[in-house]
Amino acid sequence: MNHIHTSNVRNGGLNRRSLTALVLVVTMGLSSVVANAKSAPDSFADLAQKLLPAVVNISTTQNVEGRGGVQIPQLPPGSPFEDFFKDFFEKNRRQEQKRSVTSLGSGFIIRNGEYVVTNNHVIQDADEITVILQDNTRLKAELIGRDQKTDLAVLKVKPKDKLPAVKFGNSDKARVGDWVIAIGNPFGLGGSVTAGIISARGRNIGNGANYTDFIQTDASINRGNSGGPMFNLNGEVIGVNTAIYSPTGGSVGIGFSIPSATVKTVVNQLIKHGEVKRGWLGVRIQKVTPEIADSIGLEKAEGALVASVSAGSPAEKGKIKVGDVILQFNGQAVKEMRNLPKIVAGTEIDKEVTVLVWRNGKMVEIQISVGELEEEKIARRE
Repeated sequence: MNHIHTSNVRNGGLNRRSLTALVLVVTMGLSSVVANAKSAPDSFADLAQKLLPAVVNISTTQNVEGRGGVQIPQLPPGSPFEDFFKDFFEKNRRQEQKRSVTSLGSGFIIRNGEYVVTNNHVIQDADEITVILQDNTRLKAELIGRDQKTDLAVLKVKPKDKLPAVKFGNSDKARVGDWVIAIGNPFGLGGSVTAGIISARGRNIGNGANYTDFIQTDASINRGNSGGPMFNLNGEVIGVNTAIYSPTGGSVGIGFSIPSATVKTVVNQLIKHGEVKRGWLGVRIQKVTPEIADSIGLEKAEGALVASVSAGSPAEKGKIKVGDVILQFNGQAVKEMRNLPKIVAGTEIDKEVTVLVWRNGKMVEIQISVGELEEEKIARRE
């Protein structure tokens, strides 16, 4: 911001020289902003042509068993039709009927064309998974690993020829207002390209355990786009399209993508271990309200207030106490309560980290050895 100094004011207004200088400064500032901003491309065609072969459709089949819906009618005792109906319906009642349920989604190819990334909900409970390439080649896919908490999954295919692959970009550098394109399989129509901008960052859409801060976009995302990539203008994947907000089920311009910073970490672990190993602290936390902050002498309502400490947990061993406010974990600031689970989960198991807490009106530094999160250890949050 350019401030006007009192020495430039005469008789309640600017003199001519000062006004000219001010106009020049403001104009130069605006020119600098415009120069740094990226203009929209004349067309996305070249980029789309390059990226489409690496985006796939995913078809899953689930075999569902169910009983026939025909039941023996209620007949009066001794009815002459009783034996007839009994013989007829007994032959059909116990026959198990099998039917196949098919669903469609999207994905994209990485790592020399061997692996495909998609959403967990696209392939969950599937008995068969088929990856369909842009040229309609169908490849059977093997499930390498999936992670329910981030809704990500990795598949492996064995193509005859090497497949085109895409690379991950740095989602942390993506800014609100940046152009993005989404490619996927909406409503089973095949490779479709939509464009838009990043509308917001750090969205919490209430998807259970909070291990992801979503990127919001107005690029059209519909059913079937799930698991498809969000690209920046360099052709790098900066997100995996996962959810939409819609009263009607169709796109209303509010879509959500898992940022590539999260995707890369999860994908690497799924490929290496077949599962995701997360750090564990062992505390139950709650939000720091302005009233709580004022009562304990904190300048800002930030951090995570420790409501309880699990017995035998890393937190207990490190002497974290009920009433502590965790403000920093392993060098990362905890601006809000919901930041802490994500930061802890992304920390290497058995790593010695420094935790800064606010206790009795002063900052206290604590050393913690991070544990491994297991399903039964997931702490509730208030």
